[in-house]
Amino acid sequence: MCRNIRVLYNFEPPATDDEVRAASLQYVRKISGFTKPSQANEQAFACAVDEVEAASKRLLRSLVTNAAPKDREREAERARARSAQRFA
Repeated sequence: MCRNIRVLYNFEPPATDDEVRAASLQYVRKISGFTKPSQANEQAFACAVDEVEAASKRLLRSLVTNAAPKDREREAERARARSAQRFA
């Protein structure tokens, strides 16, 4: 599951709200051990996702760098090449 959490900082265009939400959901799934929580845990799970999302957005807004923004397509191409080499 952790491989689904991607770096969201310093990309052009910046990470979307949907990308931050998806990463937050994956994080909570990983640490809770639930892919889909039971009804008894659903509210706590949803609350945790909301809080992680809010913290992630605050973090991404507050980070600073002098590095040039990364290109999403180029990074995706590099990841595909690494994957092809690893699983070839």
